[in-house]
Amino acid sequence: MKLYELTIHKAHDLLKKREISSLELVQSVIDRIYAVEKKVDAYITIASDAAILHAKSADKAISSGNITPLTGIPLSIKDLICTKNLRTTCASGILDNFVPPYNATVITKLKQAGAVIIGKVNMDEFAMGSSTENSGIKPTRNPWNLEYIPGGSSGGSAASVAADMCLGSLGSDTGGSIRQPASHCGVVGMKPTYGRVSRFGLVAFASSLDQIGPLSKDVLDCAILMNIISGFDKKDSTSVPKAVPDYSAIPSEGLKGITVGIPKEFNETKGLDPEVSEAVNNAIKVIEDQGAKCVDVSLPHTKYAVAAYYVIASSEASSNLARYDGVKYGFRDKDKNNLMEMYKSTRSKGFGFEVKRRILIGTYCLSAGYYDAYYGKASQVRTLIVEDFNKVFDVCDVIISPTAPTSAFKIGEKIDDPLTMYLSDIFTLSANLAGIPGISVPCGFSSNGLPMGLQIMGKHFDEEKLFNLAYNFEQATDFHKKKPKL
Repeated sequence: MKLYELTIHKAHDLLKKREISSLELVQSVIDRIYAVEKKVDAYITIASDAAILHAKSADKAISSGNITPLTGIPLSIKDLICTKNLRTTCASGILDNFVPPYNATVITKLKQAGAVIIGKVNMDEFAMGSSTENSGIKPTRNPWNLEYIPGGSSGGSAASVAADMCLGSLGSDTGGSIRQPASHCGVVGMKPTYGRVSRFGLVAFASSLDQIGPLSKDVLDCAILMNIISGFDKKDSTSVPKAVPDYSAIPSEGLKGITVGIPKEFNETKGLDPEVSEAVNNAIKVIEDQGAKCVDVSLPHTKYAVAAYYVIASSEASSNLARYDGVKYGFRDKDKNNLMEMYKSTRSKGFGFEVKRRILIGTYCLSAGYYDAYYGKASQVRTLIVEDFNKVFDVCDVIISPTAPTSAFKIGEKIDDPLTMYLSDIFTLSANLAGIPGISVPCGFSSNGLPMGLQIMGKHFDEEKLFNLAYNFEQATDFHKKKPKL
């Protein structure tokens, strides 16, 4: 096995025993990046020189007996999480040369744990998209088939993990942006409970929905990353002061005593690929064989989730993106001398088409006379969706569904049809609206060899149950062991 193929926990064991060095591991990953990056296009910025320096520091720490589960481990970071002295573009022309003067809290935690940041990875511009085709820099390709999308908006994160261009990654999830690309690229991805992981230093898209989370090669790696990045942060007003359990202490004796809810609405969803439905039904059988009890449940307001989400998310995006005006930082159109003309031209040239579409939708929804009809109504629907989940969790511990209605689609196939593109997140949006945690694990492959994912959702701050079910399912299947051939 090549070093870049290692999982985080296997690499940690080898580092701890001094059978490999962090420098060897990081160099192996850097070599892998340069070997396949032209095919996959996962990275925006490769920080190879800094990574090698940090790997040498990690080796010194290890030799003195100072090692954590992430010491010397090379990770990629979605390019909307602020990294001090390392360019953070949000894959947008308006932030093309922005270098943050500070680290996001999750980056500080990774560095304190000894992790090595290998670079910043591609995404849909400002996290607005489901395919990474909306990147203002380049589209990323699915490592399983380079003609297909990797999912979005954390497409670079998912592709870099699937292609062994890092050992793990951090992404962000506003409506499925971790789980959906994890499904399409055959990796594990978790959206934590809203408030579990600090958002300080995450460039905001929709502040009541955004959450940072890990993408990894297997469930245990995901738990290890969650251990490091979780916890209260006084710099984030939405962070919850709640103790963090050891997520990596996953029971492996089966699923006896766990009740799993299967919402009837998900099987009634238009556009659900029969192959995805079959893969999820097979997964249900595996889960039942592990001792879990599966029951039918109902989430009646699911059908309104997409409409409510795009009103709320676009409205919050309109507000959050007002700060990019060409005055304080980022791109400015210097050809305009009049202030209003400079504002207009800067934002017209700096933002991509999808971002401008959502700003316009959001501004309209928040405008005088329309606020109550759109944002107000969407917020009421959101409350109903939260109540649906609360009722269901009275009778079951977790809920399972497909992560995405189809496997990955071809690049360019849906780019001119935004409504169809928005439906790519139909199974994941509800968890963001309700603030609950969700995880995607590989559960099968389509007839054309593309991965499909199983989504598991749970109660607020009940990530442990998600890891338990995901890990036991993973151990009973071989989907996570398959690798794309690049």
